[in-house]
Amino acid sequence: MEEHIMRFTQIISADVEVPDIQPDFSAPFFQGLQVVASYILGGALIVVLIMLIVAASALAFRGLASDHVRSWAGANIVWIFVAAACLGAVSGLFNWFVNFDFGF
Repeated sequence: MEEHIMRFTQIISADVEVPDIQPDFSAPFFQGLQVVASYILGGALIVVLIMLIVAASALAFRGLASDHVRSWAGANIVWIFVAAACLGAVSGLFNWFVNFDFGF
């Protein structure tokens, strides 16, 4: 006796409605984290900017600073400039992603 196995295929419509997915940033601690990160980035930028101004002025004007400060500035001005560039880039990305907010 011969048995026939029949396979049935079901046709499914491909019209699927996918809703827009939006992230929910309404958790209360997100606002606090953004303010704390803004204060840290802003404070670090100000400190590095002051260090860059002191180092550049110590190297530019001979009588403004002592020999020790000038030797420190000469050895570290490149690292200070790199730190300022990196902090500026991080602050720019932070501004782009979560809106730079000093909390005022």
